[in-house]
Amino acid sequence: QVQFVESGGGLVQPGESLRLSCTASGSISSIYDMGWYRQAPGKQRELLARITSGLTTYYYLDSKKGRFTISRDNAKNTVYLQMNSLKPEDTAVYYCNRWPPLPDWGQGTQVTVSS
Repeated sequence: QVQFVESGGGLVQPGESLRLSCTASGSISSIYDMGWYRQAPGKQRELLARITSGLTTYYYLDSKKGRFTISRDNAKNTVYLQMNSLKPEDTAVYYCNRWPPLPDWGQGTQVTVSS
């Protein structure tokens, strides 16, 4: 069973950056696509970005605008999300999971963007 542990969130001001990390307790294995998702208050969880086994990246929603970068280090069982030029509307709990996602989710990491 794979468990995901997200970290790196926090309270930042608009325009600042954060780098989120996600470590899997079991092997994320290079054959699986991995994704970063977020859930804003009162909204459904949504896919932000995913990275394939071949390191091809796809971006969805607002992350298409070039502010977010997903990467992975299979040797460390870790997936990253670099977020730049953060906006108040990026405030959410951020999660990682496979793509398509497994049923069990981690606790996520809270990102709050506020002046």
